[in-house]
Amino acid sequence: MTSRYIAIDWGSTNLRAWLFQNGDCQESRKSEAGVTRLNGRSPEAVLAEVTRGWRDDATPVIMAGMVGSNAGWKIAPYLPCPARFSDFGRQLTTAAPNVFIIPGLCVEQANNRNVMRGEETQLLGARALQPAPLYVMPGTHCKWVRADSEQVSDFRTVMTGELHHLLLTHSLVGAGLPAQETSREAFQAGLAQGLETDAPLARLFEVRAAHVLGTLPREQVSEFLSGLLIGSEVASMVRQWQPDPQQPITLVAGQALAERYRQALSALNIRAQVLEGDTAFQAGIRSIVHAVAE
Repeated sequence: MTSRYIAIDWGSTNLRAWLFQNGDCQESRKSEAGVTRLNGRSPEAVLAEVTRGWRDDATPVIMAGMVGSNAGWKIAPYLPCPARFSDFGRQLTTAAPNVFIIPGLCVEQANNRNVMRGEETQLLGARALQPAPLYVMPGTHCKWVRADSEQVSDFRTVMTGELHHLLLTHSLVGAGLPAQETSREAFQAGLAQGLETDAPLARLFEVRAAHVLGTLPREQVSEFLSGLLIGSEVASMVRQWQPDPQQPITLVAGQALAERYRQALSALNIRAQVLEGDTAFQAGIRSIVHAVAE
């Protein structure tokens, strides 16, 4: 591949694109044309629109995310775990001339069946920038990933972000609430409760009861619920993974969300280092481009 390339993170609801030249990002663009929001347009048309003025026939496009799913442009088969990092760039799927999709990862075990798309590229970058034995990738579906310098051995998915959204917008917990406000105190109160409970489902209705009875401000329900869910997730996953307190976990996320998880981990005496998700993704794409060029 050439020194000029385009990297694309194409998810279900959004698309982000970066133009690189000699390893440096020249320009970036965003679009709401995720694979579930094409509105009758073809993926080829959306790609042409978002990369207008960037590419000619010699400029490769490397994509990751839901674009490689059965709802996307073309299925990019999953690599089964344990999966070697070096294989990510060796099994690209061609969607169009000089347009490639990075494979996702899957786990198929009796006690764990999991898939990921997009996060595998962030992992590749995180391994180079902030290596750790355990990576936590918060988001709509948070990934907890065990890896070493050579391969991804296992991962789990926790639907914390989606559950927060569903409870707040489509359940009795959030019914009739006013606009929500940021509250560090409410988040920390929810976090403390989430970290200590072994039965988070039994505590969810209490969130509604608390604001109905006036002990939780109605404008702070979102923050308390966020703390409760994140605390429960982190406590349960730390019990399962048993991370070494002497080795920091790498959190791959935006600063605001990463800080919430960092607080939860710190309460359990687990250290965490933070890596911005876009930075990890771009580093992962760059390593694949370099590997393919060799």
